[in-house]
Amino acid sequence: MLDVEKDREPVIWAEGLTKRFGKVQALDGLDLSVPAGTCYGLLGPNGAGKTTAVRVFATITRPDGGEVRVAGHDVVRDARQVRRQIGLAGQHAALDEELTGRENLQIIGRLFHLGRRTARRQADHLLEKYSLDHAADRLVKTYSGGMRRRLDLIASLIISPTVLFLDEPTAGLDPRSRLQIWETVRALVADGTTVMLTTQYLDEADQLAAQIAVVDAGTVVARGTPDELKAIIGSRVDVALAPEASLADSALALRAIAADGAVPDVDEDGRTLSVPVAADSFTLPAVVRQLDSAGIDVLDVGIRRPTLDEVFLTITGNNSKAEHESLVP
Repeated sequence: MLDVEKDREPVIWAEGLTKRFGKVQALDGLDLSVPAGTCYGLLGPNGAGKTTAVRVFATITRPDGGEVRVAGHDVVRDARQVRRQIGLAGQHAALDEELTGRENLQIIGRLFHLGRRTARRQADHLLEKYSLDHAADRLVKTYSGGMRRRLDLIASLIISPTVLFLDEPTAGLDPRSRLQIWETVRALVADGTTVMLTTQYLDEADQLAAQIAVVDAGTVVARGTPDELKAIIGSRVDVALAPEASLADSALALRAIAADGAVPDVDEDGRTLSVPVAADSFTLPAVVRQLDSAGIDVLDVGIRRPTLDEVFLTITGNNSKAEHESLVP
């Protein structure tokens, strides 16, 4: 069983989730527990099962096995109740380009059985809150890519969902548009919405997600805060040697501080060395003192913290699952 906070049920909870498409095992015993009012990142290589999991959580795909609850409701037995409390913004904007932004939102509100006046009021509120009111009466086909993505995102908020699923929300956007989407996500979480984010941009997850689950081959292979995941591989000490310094002596000195007796990587042409150290076990002054006591003259020395990209590659490896991508929804 998963560890769950005793005083609060997780807003998204899955245990032993399985789903197969023909010969492809898309989900293979996936466990997940997402606290309310947070942004939770779901990461993994292509074909890992991320989108399939989101489709199950959103009641679009029926699981083969396991238990799943969203907002307190079973996604199979209480699918209708789940749909009343969730929003979903997929990878491609679901908008009518021949209508204005305001008309798109009003129609979506009517599809959710809001009264005409309520749908109009909610559309106006969202357009103003998320800074699209200036383009509310323009046809969507005149919008930039970032504006369309933002409109699609706020369209998923028309019923003020408890849980919002965002699947690759900034794919293909320019840096400015990405930052605008990030600001929108942060505002949603600040207002109490639980956001589940799937993304290929590791810096995006690092910026937005309070916790992250890494999915590979249909199961969660690592989970934790961004800092906890980075601690898995630790930091590296990078050293640029002075011309007179010995590469061999420098490598020997660095082995004394290396994690698990690791051998330093040596670039003879560039006269640089790099060695992994246990996470947060060394400060820069401590590294400098170690080199100084060994009589090593350096031009530069630094401690490089790992990125989520490095964590991702360490956890999931470099094996491509592109052949599965077209088979797994």
